[in-house]
Amino acid sequence: MKKVYYLKTCSTCIRILKELNLPSDFILQDIKTEPITVDQLDQMKTLSGSYEALFSKRAKLYKEMDLKNQNLTERDFKHYLLDHYTFLSRPVIIINDSIFIGNSKKTIAEIKSLQL
Repeated sequence: MKKVYYLKTCSTCIRILKELNLPSDFILQDIKTEPITVDQLDQMKTLSGSYEALFSKRAKLYKEMDLKNQNLTERDFKHYLLDHYTFLSRPVIIINDSIFIGNSKKTIAEIKSLQL
């Protein structure tokens, strides 16, 4: 499977997609207009090892809800990820059995190093 979970209103996601110039066999899912399903999130968790790895602690809602001062469990991370798209660290790119989460230079360089 080749899939990208992103926000089309996120300039960073759009910049990364342009930079990567992914082949046309990639499926793009705008998580604002097509929310992540439980099955999709579970698949991402299987590839990443935890829901926390998928969770963005830089999200505005994270600060507004004062989540940093709470002891969040994997169940909490799953709940918040399904509850609101802003909690997903974007973009999430799945290439076969590998998952790439977020927009760090290192992550983008790893994707670029693959022969897509």
